[in-house]
Order: sequence, then C-alpha cells, then structure tokens
Amino acid sequence: MDYRSLASIRKDLFSGKITMEQLVDSYLIRIDANGHLNAFLEVFRKETVEKARELDKRIHAGEPAGRLAGMVIGLKDNICYKDHKVSASSRILENYTSVYSATVVDRLLAEDAIIIGRLNCDEFAMGSSNENSAYGPVKNPLDPERVPGGSSGGSAAAVAANLCLAALGSDTGGSIRQPAALCGVVGVKPTYGRVSRYGLLAYGSSFDQIGPFAHNVEDAALVTEVISGKDPHDSTSSSRPVEDHSSVMAQQPGKKRFAVLDVVMDNASIQPAVRESLLSLIHELKQEGHEVKTVSFPYLDYLVPVYYVLTTAEASSNLARYDGIHYGYRSPQATDLDSTYRKSRSEGFGKEVKRRIMLGTFVLSSGYYDAYYTKAQKARRIIRQATLDIFREFDFILLPTTPGTAFKIGQKTSDPVTMYLEDIFTVQANIAGIPAISFPYGKDGSGLPAGMQLMAAPFAEAALFQMANALQAVRSEA
Repeated sequence: MDYRSLASIRKDLFSGKITMEQLVDSYLIRIDANGHLNAFLEVFRKETVEKARELDKRIHAGEPAGRLAGMVIGLKDNICYKDHKVSASSRILENYTSVYSATVVDRLLAEDAIIIGRLNCDEFAMGSSNENSAYGPVKNPLDPERVPGGSSGGSAAAVAANLCLAALGSDTGGSIRQPAALCGVVGVKPTYGRVSRYGLLAYGSSFDQIGPFAHNVEDAALVTEVISGKDPHDSTSSSRPVEDHSSVMAQQPGKKRFAVLDVVMDNASIQPAVRESLLSLIHELKQEGHEVKTVSFPYLDYLVPVYYVLTTAEASSNLARYDGIHYGYRSPQATDLDSTYRKSRSEGFGKEVKRRIMLGTFVLSSGYYDAYYTKAQKARRIIRQATLDIFREFDFILLPTTPGTAFKIGQKTSDPVTMYLEDIFTVQANIAGIPAISFPYGKDGSGLPAGMQLMAAPFAEAALFQMANALQAVRSEA
C-alpha cells in the first residue's frame, strides 16, 4: 500500500477494499525497512495495531468515525502523549514518561487519528539539519547522505518516506517549513496562538507553534483545522473561530497580489536552482493573472540576529528547570548541590543546546540586557509592523523556504553561523507571528526538491491553504 492522501485511504477504507489493520501493517513494514533513516525513536507497534482493529470494528458496525479516521500520524519527540516517553531527543530527559497529553494529541485522537510513534528531532528543537539529536542524525530519504533539515527532520523524513501519512512538528524559526522543503513535502506553521502549545516541550515560548507535515495541502489543512482553536490550558491560544478550510479550498482563489521582497531577489546565498524555481513560480502566477510585485524590506539582515538573541534568551529560561533536581537526568558523579547542577547539565545537554543556553544567559545578564535583549525586542516590533504593513496592499508574501536544497551530513556543523543562516527566509514568520506554508516546487540538478513559501496575514490560514492548494494542483497537472 502506497497511499499519499487521506481521501484515497478513506475511499478504500469505507468501501471495504482495505482494513485499517492492513494499512497500519503496511506502515510498520516500511518503518522496519527504513530503519537506516533514523526517523523514529520509538514505534507504538502493539497499541497501533490494537487501535486499528478497534476502528475496523466500528466501521464494520456502521458506527460514525472521526474526520481523521484512516490517518496514521507520527509525533515529533517534543510533544507529550500520556503514558508514552518524550525526550526532546535529549539525554537529559531519557526514559521520561509523560503524565499527560498535549492538547493537539487529544484533538487528533478525538477524530480517530492513529499515532504510530515518536519521531527524532534536533535536541530541544535546536537545529537546522537534525544532526543535533542525542540519538544520532536523521537521514534524508531522497538521499541518505544528506540532511533532512531541522529541527523536525524526523517528521519530514517519515512523511517523505511514507512511513506515516502525516506528522506533527514544531516551528520556532522554520523547523517545520525548512525540513519540509528539503524532503519535498508540505509543511505548515500556523499563526502564533492558532494552535495550543500545551504539552509542547518549550524552546522559545513566544515563537513556538505546532503544525503538520503532509504529502499534500489538503491533508495539511485538515490536520491544522483539527488541532486549532482556543485551549483553556494555554493562555496564549486565540479564541478566534477556526475556519472550515475544506470549504474554502474547494473554491478558486481568484486573482491575488503577491509581494516578493527585493532583498530576497538579490540575495547571493540562493542556489541557482532555487532562484530558477522562484522565477518559474513568479512567471506561473503572472500567467494565471495574479499580480506579483517586488517590495522593499530593509530588515532581512536583522532577522536571524533578532531571532537568535530572543530565542536563546527564552531557551535559557525554559531549560533552567532541567537541572538534576527539579527535572531530568542527575549525574551519578554529583557529590553536592553545585556539582549536581554542573555535572547533570553538562552531561545531559548536547553541544548545541549548551551553546544556546550560554548565549541566552549572556544576553539576559546584567550589563548586556539592554544592549542585546531589549534592542532585539524593539527590532522585533519593527519587523512585525513592517511585515503587517505589506499585507495592507498584498495578500501574500512569496519567497523561497531555504537558500538551497538538502546539503551533505556534516557539511555545515563546524560553522554555527552558516547553519543559523539556513533559517534566513523562515524566521520572519515567527518573529511576526504570522502563518506560513512550504510546498515543493522545482528541483536542482541532482533531483533534490526546492521549497517555495507563502506567508499571509495573521489567522489567514484558509486563504493560505487555498492558494497553495491551487498552485500544487497546477504543478501536478504540468
């Protein structure tokens, strides 16, 4: 079985052509055959089969099934699932079992999705290549010598290799969209507050958002709709009503206005193949009657510095609880309070996490708080306002998801700054708190996919899905 859409699965499932148990078995076989990708940290084999059998009985008895019945989905290893392990791919939380489920998990299960396992990621979601996991790097299924992107690389790789139909990841500065682009799948970062963060192990609390990976925009839209909405457990979640994405996507988007940032068009870091894909998409949009216009945006060079100053500051605070006393690993070499803190955190955290904690502690320290953190917050407000100003005149911002296609494992690990710049086109959406989607569009000379990205005004997910779905449909017909 090689299904790539929920619609095709449900058609065969409810007609009796397949059973849920057969579908689950096919995914389990593929997971076993693709262990070299290191995408899964744990597979919930027994319970997945049991849940599939239960769903088969209900369908056979003519009982109603949820909107996600037929969907087998994976969870990034920083999303809590009651009575299951969650570690954020870090030794400091090794063998920790969650005592509650994230709101997104409860909402998936309520619609009869089946969760098949937890997926590898960069430790505490810190990375752009999924090489920072304590359990080894994830490999890109399109070329195992290359990275899948990060931090949600396990989620992207699992969907791309069809080890599950969809997956959830978290996006702090591009950690859903960037791996989606490098693995050739669809990735969605919702508006900040659209999806509850309750049950997500925090990296940067004012940036983090949970979102889906899928083979197509339609499935990504449905999962987003299911997990969205107000949550009393998360005070930052929005009470705005959730739109019916399916009904909006069924309509043609009409003629829209697209803004392309001038600094993106002139950016020297973009690989020729990605630039050609962007120009091809612009041409296609114009052919379809849409308006595409280059606009001034003088803040591109400030995006990554602002993002890393603020997120590392938040990470320094959020990860302070993992100290060997309150939570997490305690070093067996600890002899007193001071050595408990020092040894537990030194041994439990990986290199990149320690680097970001130290940077965050520095920018929050006395004498440097105003020089770095306060200025970064002011710059964030300016960037957000400049971004929102664009949406007064335009419906979407169009730009590449990443400067290039998937790079070789180990190619950029020696230079953290070069690695951080992989996020240059994605962090804007997180700084501004707006929704964004990445979808595959074009390939390089090696056949590796390029990702294109659309951003929209806050809570305009339905319009975003509608436009991306129309572009994906046109591309598949070409």
